[in-house]
Amino acid sequence: MRLLDGITQYVNDIVDILIVSYIIYKVLMLVKGTRAVQLLKGISVVLVVWILASVFELSTLQWLTETLFSWGIIVVIIIFQPELRRALEQLGRGRFFNRTAGEDEQMITKAVGEIVKSASYLAKRRIGALIIVERKTGLTDYVESGIPIDAQLGSELLSNIFTPNAPLHDGAVIIRQNRLVAAGCYLPLSDNPFISKELGTRHRAGMGISEGTDAISIVVSEETGQISLAIYGQLERGLSEEELISRLYEELKPPGKVTLKTRKGDTDG
Repeated sequence: MRLLDGITQYVNDIVDILIVSYIIYKVLMLVKGTRAVQLLKGISVVLVVWILASVFELSTLQWLTETLFSWGIIVVIIIFQPELRRALEQLGRGRFFNRTAGEDEQMITKAVGEIVKSASYLAKRRIGALIIVERKTGLTDYVESGIPIDAQLGSELLSNIFTPNAPLHDGAVIIRQNRLVAAGCYLPLSDNPFISKELGTRHRAGMGISEGTDAISIVVSEETGQISLAIYGQLERGLSEEELISRLYEELKPPGKVTLKTRKGDTDG
């Protein structure tokens, strides 16, 4: 009987740890790439200070950190109200724990369709554009350099932003999941000495962000109307609409999906 109770308690502990680990993982995925990441870093620093103060019996410092924790909870709720609301909405819809691969694929397919439709429209009219798709590496620093939009991704909105003489047409647009989070963003330029001299600032910025992150850059040339794709510092130029669809889906597809056959464009750099 004691053996059975011991095994039951052991299994309960394992299940308990797994559930808590999964909740922490989902929370981290939710705040990834947002300003909440910096908050978590700050909380970690305060926690380390509190532990050190407890170990070395620094009573005043320990009191100060405990006070910060007490008031910090209220401050967090006020400052991060939008993020908390989004998390509760996802929990209410059952998406916090049960987001299926089918939903991911549907979201990716829609995003790829809207991006390609806009890029093709702009390319035919030789309107320059720089579209950045965020992946695992958060781009919050670059988002904050532009103008917040936080709108549902749509080809009409994308195309309108890059219309000549529009207020935001000079910068980059950053897409996170199925939302257009910011426009007019400033990106780092590539310092690759092997980049073709005929490429302008848009291409260099598209390559620059792809060198430092895992983001995908779609560049529409104002001079030639060509569509280019920059991934991990490699530039593929002169992509057709079909090739752009295939390449984007290949890079963004959910894990386990069959890769579409594509033709690699010319690489530069």
